[in-house]
Amino acid sequence: MPSTGRLQLWIIAIAAVLFIPGLGAVHLFDWDEINFAEIAREMLVTGNWMQPRIDYLPFHEKPPLFIWMQALIMTIFGVGEFAARLPNAICGIITLLVLFRIGHRLRGRIFGLLWVLAYMGSILPHLYFRSGIIDPWFNLFIFLGVDALISWVREERPPATGHARRYAMLTGLFLGLAVMTKGPVGVLIPGIAATVFWIRSRFVRLMGWGHIVASAAVFLVTIGLWAVVDLVQHGPEFITGFFWRQVAMLTTEDAGHGGFFGYHVVVLLLGCFPASAFALQELLRPTRTVEPVQQDHRRWMVILFWVVLILFSLVRTKIVHYSSLCYFPLTYLAAIQLQGAWEQRTRFGWSRYLIATIGGIVAVVFIVVPFIGQRIGMIEPLFAKDPFAQANLQADVRWTGWESIAGLVLAAALLITFLLNSRERVRQAVAVLFGGTTLFITITLYFFIARIEGYSQRAAIEFYEARLGEECYVITKNFKSYAQLFYTRKPPVTDPRAHDEAWLLHGRVDRPVYVVCKITSIDEVSAIPTLHEIGRKNGFVFFQREP
Repeated sequence: MPSTGRLQLWIIAIAAVLFIPGLGAVHLFDWDEINFAEIAREMLVTGNWMQPRIDYLPFHEKPPLFIWMQALIMTIFGVGEFAARLPNAICGIITLLVLFRIGHRLRGRIFGLLWVLAYMGSILPHLYFRSGIIDPWFNLFIFLGVDALISWVREERPPATGHARRYAMLTGLFLGLAVMTKGPVGVLIPGIAATVFWIRSRFVRLMGWGHIVASAAVFLVTIGLWAVVDLVQHGPEFITGFFWRQVAMLTTEDAGHGGFFGYHVVVLLLGCFPASAFALQELLRPTRTVEPVQQDHRRWMVILFWVVLILFSLVRTKIVHYSSLCYFPLTYLAAIQLQGAWEQRTRFGWSRYLIATIGGIVAVVFIVVPFIGQRIGMIEPLFAKDPFAQANLQADVRWTGWESIAGLVLAAALLITFLLNSRERVRQAVAVLFGGTTLFITITLYFFIARIEGYSQRAAIEFYEARLGEECYVITKNFKSYAQLFYTRKPPVTDPRAHDEAWLLHGRVDRPVYVVCKITSIDEVSAIPTLHEIGRKNGFVFFQREP
């Protein structure tokens, strides 16, 4: 096997090849991707990097760290999709490197590589590094904080090596960065996990007070560098609004983002395929180990997994990426199972049936969808009660049939995996399974994402792009979007009435007003006497009002 240093270089190179090419090939998706990219763009336009703003108004949902990353890269590569997504591609490279290094430290190089393979070859963990959402960095900072916390707690017990204070300070630093990325949940989750671990340890003291103070001090300095400066410059308005928005997000259901209690169980089982099958097997039948450090770390990972899963199952708003922190402990548990099979050369357990079921369904879907796309009229009756979806399907999206290669690659990988596994060539089976899913994900992105975007939002975004440089107002009516801000490159608002929908629709405006609605709202919007329709496409209807 290559040296540890050379392996890390290979991980960096492979991750860069997987995550960077094609980042700017498809428009950003509403809401989250465009939301954060627009905040970063407005930072560059206004020069105000302290307070996140959307449509040039305070945005209280997120602190600024991730937005700073996007804005910084936009200053280098320009405003666009590539710059908005590049921070997460960089995060993907760092994350795989972190997994290898931590895995190597805990259980050896093979385990580190298997952990990397499990993470890289699972669907959602891979896809998120090619997105422009906050969660990859947020999760990485929390995971690094939890890893430092585990080492800190271990150093408080003999045989200690005198590094407890260093780990305590690293815990404070990484959790502070997590809070700066997305908010208080960044410290809430590790706090709950530590409390559960303390209870399971029968209330034995885990940390010394001096080290707790040191950790808290670093944490407060990390978030205070932004919060205090903002407080001095702008007063308590933003910090207060930010706090209450976080409370609301945890206790209320955002429109369109509800779901049943087991929502995240399904998301993790399907979205983290195939690692989820091995992780489930490890949860139900734990691998025995006599090494105390490995036992402790596994206990922490299981606790972290359940804390995140239960917490966001209880939260009323259900969004796919809310449970994405589970990807770390889930793939860790999967890697334990894979290491056992790798080292003992024993065939996969019952997880192979779950892999066959989920993988087979996914493969069939991606084989069939391109042919349905060529005969889109076949599925229109399924959306008889949703005129907007029916209109979406009328988009000019071309399917050639070659897109089925993605599903065929997955089906071939599954077949070869099972043949190798049945012949007890387990190592090759592991490599083919996760290598095959990695290839499947890459091909799927190439063939499918642009076509999905073509159905879902491209008609509206092309309309916004056509307004670029025009002195006008562009708003949406009866649906939420940030795309009109980013793709028209909306300039700073100098007239506060520009945020007043009633004035834009009925007042004495000084420039054209464009209104975009979905076809489901056309009767209401067309009844506004100041507007006249100028076009419609794929479920979106476009109106104009003359100045």
